[in-house]
Amino acid sequence: MRYPHKPVLAREAADLLVYDPEGTYVDGTAGSGGHSEVLASLLAAGGRLICLDRDPDAVSLTSRRMLSFGDRVLVLQGSYAHLDRHLETLGMMRVEGILLDLGMSTHQLERSGRGFAFSRDEPLDMRMDPGRGETAAEMLNRLPIRDLERIIRTWGEDRRARRIAGAIVRARKRSPIETTRQLASLIESLSTPGRRRGRIHPATRTFQALRIAVNRELDHLAEFLEKAPSLVNKGGRLVILAYHSLEDRMVKQAMRRWENPCTCPPDIPRCVCNRPPLFRSLRKKGIKAGADEVRQNPRARSAVLRAAERI
Repeated sequence: MRYPHKPVLAREAADLLVYDPEGTYVDGTAGSGGHSEVLASLLAAGGRLICLDRDPDAVSLTSRRMLSFGDRVLVLQGSYAHLDRHLETLGMMRVEGILLDLGMSTHQLERSGRGFAFSRDEPLDMRMDPGRGETAAEMLNRLPIRDLERIIRTWGEDRRARRIAGAIVRARKRSPIETTRQLASLIESLSTPGRRRGRIHPATRTFQALRIAVNRELDHLAEFLEKAPSLVNKGGRLVILAYHSLEDRMVKQAMRRWENPCTCPPDIPRCVCNRPPLFRSLRKKGIKAGADEVRQNPRARSAVLRAAERI
């Protein structure tokens, strides 16, 4: 079977993560299994890989892709935010490494039929796990204008948030907004003709904001980052790929706190709180995809990889 999704910075992520081929590792966002396959290929006979994803389609794709690795790979449905519970169920507390790729897979964008993208007309679902929670359409047609504006401004970082929220509320009074084409066309109609040249589609940021809100993506990331130090063995690694500034900022700030957890006031000449560092950064700056990879896989353009080692 051919898998359309090309994992971003796969070799770089795997080389940073897998320091002990006999260890246990987690791919917390398995997608269609691209990163998982590279990680599994680096493991020895005693090594183990646990693959997690909220999306049942991703679980199915990864399960098929990992068949050749036998019982070295275990694929489960669930959120990386609840990794501690999954490990407890498996009789474990910590692992040698965890990888998160916070981007969307090609399958989700192009083949899921859940309205993650607006390149075709699909129902506005946007749930990574279609069996749980409220759809994007239900959210759009329920929330008051103030909440819609906050979502679009905060998670879409769109300066036109108030105007877009107002247009949504006016439109839904006439007829519920239920499809990607309805929403994308509505937002596009607010743009001044001729201003799109060389810019992203005017609906891109709103779609991002809705997806984040529907799936509580930043809540899941915050919950994971709170637990991460207790989930990785000493000497173990944490590797995270982020694709927009909101996620990357959270990851970067968490890694800085772990590396320098001192809470002493800045006017004190030396640390007296004696809080030990939890991680050390493996790279001073985030790693970005090279020109060749971006050319072959345009989605790699916005990716930033950050890695840290448990002390």
